[in-house]
Amino acid sequence: MSLAGLRIVLVEPAGPINVGAIARVMKNFGLHNLVLVNPQCDHLSAEALVMAVHAKEILESAVLVATLPEALHGCVRAIATTGRFRSLQTPLETPRTALPWLLEEPEKPAALIFGREDRGLTNEELNYAHRFVCIPTSQDYLILNLATAVAICCYELSQCAEQPETQILPQTELAPLDVVEAYYQQLESLLLKIGYVYPHTAASRMEKFRQMYNRAHLKTGEVAMLRGILQQVEWAIKSQSSSEKL
Repeated sequence: MSLAGLRIVLVEPAGPINVGAIARVMKNFGLHNLVLVNPQCDHLSAEALVMAVHAKEILESAVLVATLPEALHGCVRAIATTGRFRSLQTPLETPRTALPWLLEEPEKPAALIFGREDRGLTNEELNYAHRFVCIPTSQDYLILNLATAVAICCYELSQCAEQPETQILPQTELAPLDVVEAYYQQLESLLLKIGYVYPHTAASRMEKFRQMYNRAHLKTGEVAMLRGILQQVEWAIKSQSSSEKL
């Protein structure tokens, strides 16, 4: 299986040494697409380039974006890494269990998301992922360095990619994440309009909706059907409002 469409996404990395080391391990294991979300350091600094050694081209070709949704544009699958337990129905998985899923549609972009060195990903950022990975570590010292975490995941992905295609699960056509995000925005707008959620509760309620739909792994046609329902509801509300005014 090919790793060509897989993006390593770093959210607000602060250490140029870490970024350079990540470029190096990416090249070690055959990954080349690095995306930096609002980086807090110069990824082309002398420190980063020295750590990258023979992987400087990965730093030079890295894509810089302002937000996580921009980093995920066009992706159909996304897994987020987290070092903490979450009060979600979506379980935490090990890299070996979860990461092969990213390669089920090798011709389409997928993303593996890593958070900040000091505090990881926010709840809002985690909501953009379908699945969550936590690397098991000793209870004596739980916290992993960012570059080490990326290296472990890149190794697991490379091992999976070397397996015959017959060992990969059957492919399923998932909707791109930006298509699903447009549905979430439309849903939130309608729920605010009908009073199901209020501005001060919308974020927490929508988080639950996102978790539910992300577990369902929606296909493009299913998202279109859901958006069609919302459009019909909006039309019905407008029609009823017009009739009451007559």
